[in-house]
Order: sequence, then structure tokens, then C-alpha cells
Amino acid sequence: MRTRTALLLTLLPLLALAQTVEPPHGRPVNTYSIVARDPVTGELGVAVQSHWFAVGQMVPWAEAGVGAVATQSFVDPSYGKLGLDLMRAGRTAPEALTGLLAADAGKGVRQVAMVDTEGRVAAHTGDKCIAAAGHHVGKGYSVQANMMASDAVWPAMSKAFEATKGDLADRMLAALEAAEKAGGDIRGKQAAALIVVSGNASGKPWADRRFDLRVDDHPRPLEELRRLVTIQRAYNHMNAGDLAMEKQDFAAAMREYGKAEKLYSGNPEMTYWHAVGLVNAGKLEAALPMFKKVFAADPNWAVLTPRLVASGLLPDNKAQLDRILAQALKK
Repeated sequence: MRTRTALLLTLLPLLALAQTVEPPHGRPVNTYSIVARDPVTGELGVAVQSHWFAVGQMVPWAEAGVGAVATQSFVDPSYGKLGLDLMRAGRTAPEALTGLLAADAGKGVRQVAMVDTEGRVAAHTGDKCIAAAGHHVGKGYSVQANMMASDAVWPAMSKAFEATKGDLADRMLAALEAAEKAGGDIRGKQAAALIVVSGNASGKPWADRRFDLRVDDHPRPLEELRRLVTIQRAYNHMNAGDLAMEKQDFAAAMREYGKAEKLYSGNPEMTYWHAVGLVNAGKLEAALPMFKKVFAADPNWAVLTPRLVASGLLPDNKAQLDRILAQALKK
């Protein structure tokens, strides 16, 4: 087994960067968070809620094919960058956290958790973190909290995460909501964030980032975060529908657009592009009522529609286009 001394020697090039961190100062980012890996999909995620403006700027870090990190309490954001650097270089989450803590004179006020692509987890709650503070490491995840109303918060998070069905975003949201029900942050709530990335890097980071959402300032940040997650799901289906259209797979496109519209029915864009897809699939009659609904909500969609022909997004068929635009005149 690799000795701690040997491990630290291999980490020195990156740990040298951590040595430049100043001693802790300022107010703590009193926070509860979760880092996790989905054992089915391999997705990696981190989610957080805090009484701290724009907490998503500092606490959550994740990279596809690498890992996820939450760094909080008297937060040192370099734990996020350096933790990912170390895991990308082949270190496990426990090795990365051990090395960074060894180089940090302020580790007593840090609270950090990491998970890597194999689901190996490490967490640290410094003995100077403001109570109630603690963490729980489970299979493929860690929950952690500091400056909580009580020490019931992180056990409640763990229980909710393990009991909840659904994808990684759903399960992490359930953990955050359980924390709030158990008392949450003793100073209240203000901001939240959630990131989910794919377990394997595709070389297209924009595609590997399934969710990257922040609520910087809101009276009910978790409610708003859940709303944004639902909208992101809708747009994920829209993107999948667009990809199917490019491949001329109209049946798949209709399925994806339909799912998007169902998730976010209040947005005319979902209905509009679903209708466009139907036209391209040769289903004009089914599309016309949808165009009518969208044009009634905002006439600018009717102005936009003829422009799609030149871009190849609608067939160059005048009779068909006239029938679509006629929907804007119907009551």
C-alpha cells in the first residue's frame, strides 16, 4: 500500500499551489451540500444550499470523467480546482483530499467532500467548523453541513438520498429538501446550485454538463432550483429532438419535443418547435392547432415562421406555409 509520505511526494507539484493560500478570514459559507455518483449512469454531481449570496460560484465543482467537489465552511475555492486537477491526474478522491489537507494550515475550519468516477468518496469536517457541523459518507456519496440548526441535518440528507428514486438530480434535490425540513442553515436560506456531469468525458464539455444551475438570491432557493431543474429537463429533450431532426429521425424528434412540451407547457417555444417538427415529418394537420396556439400567445412567432424556409427548417412549400400563417388570423 502506498505510504502517506510517498503519496505526498507524488502530489508536490500541485500541492505547491495550495501552499500559497492565505490563512482563513472573513465569514464562513454556512452550507449543506452533497457530492454523489450515480451507480447506474456513472453521472457525477454536486448540489448545495446556503445563506450566502451566489453560493454556486464557490462551493460546487464538477468535471465529466473526473469527479465532483464541494468546498465550504471558511471556504477555500482552490480545493475545487486542485481536487479536480488531482483526480484528473489519476488520484482517487481520498488521495486528493488527503494531499490538499496536508498542505492547508487552515484545515480546521474547512469542510470538503469529493467523489471520483469510481464512486470513491472522501470528506472532511474541521474541528473548528461552526456547530452544528458534520458529514456522513455513504456508498458513492457524501453529505455535509456546517452552522446548522441541529445535528439532524446531514443524517436526514443521507436518508433522503438513499430512499429517493429517480436520476441523480432528483436524488440530490431530495437530499437538500430533507436538510431544510430538518432545520437547515441556522441563519436561513438564500442561494442554491446544482451540477450534474457525465461519468465519461466525450471531449465535448458542453454536452457532458447535464445540469449547471444556480439560484443566486431567492427567498425560497430550493423551490426555485427544482423549477429550474424541470425547465432544464425540458430543454434537454428539445436538444435531443433537434439532434433527431438533423438525422431525419422524425419519430424520435416528435417523442423528444412532446416530452419537452409536457414538462414546460407554459413556454410557447416548446409547442412551436414541436409543430415545426411535425410539419417536417409530413404531419401538417396535427401541427396547425399548435401553430394557432403559439401565434395567439405572441404574433411574432408568425413573423418568424417564413424565415425558417431559407434556413431549411421548414419545407419550401408556399401552399403549406400559407396554411400555417393562416392560423394567426383564426380566432
